[in-house]
Amino acid sequence: MKDFLEVLDQLYKKVLVGATLENDTRDYICCLRPAFSDHSGSGTASSQRAITLGVQGKWPPSPVHPSPVPVAPAPGKSSAGDLTLLRLTVIQVMVTRILSVETEFQAKEKYREIIAVLLKSSDLDSQLICMFQDSDKLLSHVAAKCLAWLLYFQLREKITLSNSWIAFCQKNLSEYSESDKVVYCLWTLTAVIKEIFKDTCSQKSELLQQLLTPLDAPFEVFYNSFFSQHLDGPPGTCHLANTLLGVLELLELLIASRTHRDLHFTCQRILFLKPSCVLDVITWPVQAFVKRKFVIFLKKCLLWKAGEDLCRGAVAALAPPDRHLEGDMAALAAAVLQAVDLGLLRTLSVHGKPSCFAGGEVQPGCERPPGPDHVILRAASLLVIKSLEIKIQKCASAKEMKGDLQRYMSELLTFLRPHLQPSVQAHNPCEWLSRVFIEQDDDMLEAARASLGIYLKLTREYEAAQNLAQEKETWNQHTHENGYNPHCIFLFFLKNIGFDSTVLLDFLISSETCFLEYFVRYLKLLPKDWDAFFTICKYFDVTECTDSRNTCGRIASLVQDTSSNHTESRPLAALGSHRSAQACVSWASEASPEPPNQVVISRESHATPQAGGRASLPAAQSLVDYDTSDESEVEPPDLCSANSKQTSVHQDATEKIQDTVGTGRGKKELSSELQSGPAVPKAPDAPFSVDCDEAPRNVVHEVGTSYRTVKCFQELQAAISRLQRKNLFPYNPTALLRLLKQIEAICNKSTNPL
Repeated sequence: MKDFLEVLDQLYKKVLVGATLENDTRDYICCLRPAFSDHSGSGTASSQRAITLGVQGKWPPSPVHPSPVPVAPAPGKSSAGDLTLLRLTVIQVMVTRILSVETEFQAKEKYREIIAVLLKSSDLDSQLICMFQDSDKLLSHVAAKCLAWLLYFQLREKITLSNSWIAFCQKNLSEYSESDKVVYCLWTLTAVIKEIFKDTCSQKSELLQQLLTPLDAPFEVFYNSFFSQHLDGPPGTCHLANTLLGVLELLELLIASRTHRDLHFTCQRILFLKPSCVLDVITWPVQAFVKRKFVIFLKKCLLWKAGEDLCRGAVAALAPPDRHLEGDMAALAAAVLQAVDLGLLRTLSVHGKPSCFAGGEVQPGCERPPGPDHVILRAASLLVIKSLEIKIQKCASAKEMKGDLQRYMSELLTFLRPHLQPSVQAHNPCEWLSRVFIEQDDDMLEAARASLGIYLKLTREYEAAQNLAQEKETWNQHTHENGYNPHCIFLFFLKNIGFDSTVLLDFLISSETCFLEYFVRYLKLLPKDWDAFFTICKYFDVTECTDSRNTCGRIASLVQDTSSNHTESRPLAALGSHRSAQACVSWASEASPEPPNQVVISRESHATPQAGGRASLPAAQSLVDYDTSDESEVEPPDLCSANSKQTSVHQDATEKIQDTVGTGRGKKELSSELQSGPAVPKAPDAPFSVDCDEAPRNVVHEVGTSYRTVKCFQELQAAISRLQRKNLFPYNPTALLRLLKQIEAICNKSTNPL
């Protein structure tokens, strides 16, 4: 056995580097056939023949250095199980070498001949299926992996798919029982679909057609029987969790395969045809992490992002959807909202153990107070808001939309309120979105886009009924009470990024979020709703001034209490009164060489840096460092429509952008463009500071939130124009620039009516 292991080890090293095999094909077949007698510990005639070939030197030593990849165990520790594992590993590597473009043609043909003969001359697939039930879990896993590669080889080489495996899957899917057989069936099917997605060939639809045709009906039977279980009692077994996760992964890949429009299998749509089955899992007595995965899975399905994490960019995200997609999404959204009506959010386990590096155990004395699971909070929130958007787009009457919105948003806000500390302020429930999604930009923008879509749909319906003007005050109150006012949501977003235009630029040139679509839709709304935006800006200023005054009042009280005991307290008292005086409004004189700074909000409640002082505030870091390159070559433009999907070309463009905005030479040019561009709301001529109660109304809003927002837009416009002139912007920003200029024109008109 020791000699035979050495022969296999030499063969493994050759195949690993793609070396050409010189011996007769039958010799390698005898060596690679995983006979059961070997696994039981006894030798075979074929093994003896392979050993003889190796001893006689008919297999020359490998001409290359051994690969650092782990190979067989040391000969002294060898066993029959090790021989079988090494055989299966060699077969798997040989298949990968056949499909690799880096393998030489002569070596590839030899490997292809060996695998084809091995499949025909022995029941290799049947033997691998039998290994699924082996007590050695490592052996059963490697056998399933090897079988998946062989199935994929058969698909690529247009060989008839293994009848043994098809029969195995049909039987275990149609007759579901609590055994590991169905888990391995799901796993091998999932592995083959993953390889199809990863492949660069153009026949993916044909491969999926051949693979799914015999398994479509059995999978539907399995789906119905498996999810119709009624489980009560303590959390389920590990087998149930493994099966659920296997089904979940396969469902996600099947949904992702819908991008290939010429496929019309029931298994690809079964989640949307019977969504309540999957939603019921959230109420099953299973582990919390399983429920979390199902909630995240449903969220990705509604966002049409299924399969993103399972394939290396192989899912054709830009492919046009099939004709059933719109109806399927509506069915899934309706099922989610029905589950919310039945108490879905109240069944979610939000509290869990904190995640720790290198494990989940915390040393004594280092315990932290338990907090909510923000992942499940974000997923559940986005699941509800996206479902609500889809449902409202289908509603016919404004009254029905308003009722649905009030019911489901009330349920969502009630669910979130205990888990947001400090709690969302009662005077502005719209803050929930920025609080929940503060750590996840892509989900935050998806939620903002969905809430904006809801607002636009309701606005159109009210305008069509000519009721919006009559019920303006009631309408505004409704948008705030239910947390979907688009101006509040956008302003909270700007506050979180410190009104930093470079952060907006980073989002615009990134393909990782939907910010471009959301931003364009909001800019189109803003001119029509300018008065409401301006009113909300003043409301933000008053609220922040009130909060800052209360904070400064507490500081002043503390200073007064300690002044009798500490003679050095006078400077602190002066500092406290100075803060109190400047908590609401402060700006620099226009005689300053820098542009006038806008309102400095007290940082006791909101740590938002000044938009005019980014260089001195490291907290307002942008996602891309613009200060690392002074010389960049101009790249040919890659123009496409402004509302198209951004692609990987953004990464190339980002590397060329670095000298266009920021500090240094780029900052001087940017400042000159800002000074010569359209005016924004102007600050007074002299420095001024005033308490909130005494601040003139015509001053607070001019230098407050509205001023900072418009100035941020102006800086963004200048940066985009600069990049466009140098052909560095990754798509055509003409429409976006037109919208930004329109906002500036409206602002100039409102500040200079004459």
